[in-house]
Amino acid sequence: MKKRSVVLFILILALLLPGCSGSLFEKNSGKLKVLASFYPMYDFASKIGGDQAEVKMLIPSGAEPHSWEPSTRDMLAFEEADVFVYSGAGMEQWVDKILASIQNKNLVTVEASSGITLMETGLRSIESDHTEDTAKDEHDSEEEEHEDHGLYDPHVWLDPQNAKLQMKAICDAFCLKDPDNAEYYQSNYSRYAGELDLLDAEFETALSSFTDRNIVVAHEAFGYLCQAYDLYQIPIKGISADAEPDAARMREIVDFADRYDVKVIFFEELTSPEVAEAIASETGCETRALNPLGGLTQEQIDAGEEYFSVMRSNLEALEYALS
Repeated sequence: MKKRSVVLFILILALLLPGCSGSLFEKNSGKLKVLASFYPMYDFASKIGGDQAEVKMLIPSGAEPHSWEPSTRDMLAFEEADVFVYSGAGMEQWVDKILASIQNKNLVTVEASSGITLMETGLRSIESDHTEDTAKDEHDSEEEEHEDHGLYDPHVWLDPQNAKLQMKAICDAFCLKDPDNAEYYQSNYSRYAGELDLLDAEFETALSSFTDRNIVVAHEAFGYLCQAYDLYQIPIKGISADAEPDAARMREIVDFADRYDVKVIFFEELTSPEVAEAIASETGCETRALNPLGGLTQEQIDAGEEYFSVMRSNLEALEYALS
C-alpha cells in the first residue's frame, strides 16, 4: 500500500509540475506506445516500429547517457507505455529501481542486450597488455579479467551483429504486444537485418588489410567494434566517460603513441575533447571524432543522422587513422 501511494503521489506531481503537459505520448493514436532508454534503442525501435509505433526517447538528445537520471515526468511515461526498450549490461544503471517502482503491470520490457556475450572491462597497463595477439588474447582471458574488474562493457551495439540481435529482441517484443501488426514488424526487421549484414561486410572489407591495428580512444567504449574487426583499443579513460585519467595513464598513452607511430587520437562528441587534445598536442597527432552512439545532438538528428550513417562515418575515421 505504501509503495502504491508513493507512485500515485509521483504521478500526480508530474501532472502538476509547471511546463509538463502530462503525457509524452499522443492520446488515442492507436499506435504502439514505446519508451526507449537512449539513442541506439530509440533508433532501433523506430526502425522496427515504423508508422505503427510511437517511440519516445527518455534520455534527451545531446545528453551523456552514463550520468543521466530519470525525472518525475519520466515516471509517468512508464505508466503509459506499452513497451519499454533498454540496452542493459549496466548501461542504464537506474533501470532496476524504476521498474521495481512502477504500477504498469501490462508493460513489456525488453533488455535488448540479453543473450549477447558481454565483454569484461577495466583499464590495464598498456605495456603489460599490448602484444601482437592482444585482440585475440582478450577473448581467451575472459575469466581472469572478470576476477580483476567485474564490469561489463555495455556498448554492445557498436558491433553490427550485436545490433542485429538487439533489433530482433525489439521486434519480438513488438510482435508479442501488438500481434495484429506482427508481419509488419517482422518485415522491417528483415530489411534492417540485411542492412546490418551489409554494414558488417563493409567494415570487414575496409579494415582487414591494415597492418597497424591500434586505435587510441577517449574512453573504453569500442571493445565490441574492435573485437569484431580485430582492432586493439587503447582507452585514455575507463568505461565511464566522465572519469578523468591520472598523470600516469596520460604518460602511458603518450609513450604508446610515440612508440607505435599513432597518427590520430579519437575523442567523442558528447564529452570534452580536452584530454585527447592535450595528448595530441604532446605527440603531434591529429584529433578526430569516433562516435560510440550513446547519443546524438538534436542538430545531427535534424540533419538525418542515424545508426547507419554514424557507423559509416566511424568507418571513414578508422580508415583514415589506420592508414
